[in-house]
Amino acid sequence: MKKACSENTRMILRVHPSNYRIVGFTASPSIASLAELAEKKALVLFEDIGSGALLGLGDEPVPAKSLADGAHIVAFSGDKLLGGPQSGIIAGRRDLIEAIRMHPLYRVLRVGKLIYAGLGATLESFARGTAESEIPVLKMIGQSSDQIELRASKFVDTVRSTGCKIQLKIIGGNSVIGGGSAPDIHPVTALITLDHPEMSADAIERALRRSSTPIITRIEDDKVLIDLRTVTVGDEELLLRAIADIG
Repeated sequence: MKKACSENTRMILRVHPSNYRIVGFTASPSIASLAELAEKKALVLFEDIGSGALLGLGDEPVPAKSLADGAHIVAFSGDKLLGGPQSGIIAGRRDLIEAIRMHPLYRVLRVGKLIYAGLGATLESFARGTAESEIPVLKMIGQSSDQIELRASKFVDTVRSTGCKIQLKIIGGNSVIGGGSAPDIHPVTALITLDHPEMSADAIERALRRSSTPIITRIEDDKVLIDLRTVTVGDEELLLRAIADIG
């Protein structure tokens, strides 16, 4: 990157791979080392960290740390791991933020009052220290495998009592956070497998997806899997109804 800088260079951009990972013999310069280079060359250091994990999750970068390590401006999502409405946030040095606000494109890209209200409520939850118990995505990620297994056991018993043909079993597995976030973080969970004597896994998946309340599952090893980590407590009745409708 040092060699790539010229008299025409104005900014160093580092983009975090928030929805994929490159493994093997690879290396990436730290923000601190890039900050030194930016200082020497009088350049702006801009980092796009993607998912916006304010509380940290595995190796996902945290906006405050990026700024503390020397990034001048940081961009991240207001949804995904932050848990607010779909939006993008740019934080950093005041003069740079003001320059961005004055750009004509800002009027095209700025969000509306409803997004501001939702984002404000989300950030207030972080400020109160209650985000992990209030924000749905953080509550889901924070559930232990034991909690999920207990919910799964009760749910399986309820489905079996309906007499439907679908056979359910609980197995150990891992959750997939998805949404373009944390591709190498897979919390341990308890998965429910669905099998039917007269239907393939694809047919079960399709029937659930097309139910009055669409149920999104995943298929592994020709088994339909449901992870109750992704089902809000209290919504099991909707899931039960969709499964029972298959017969």
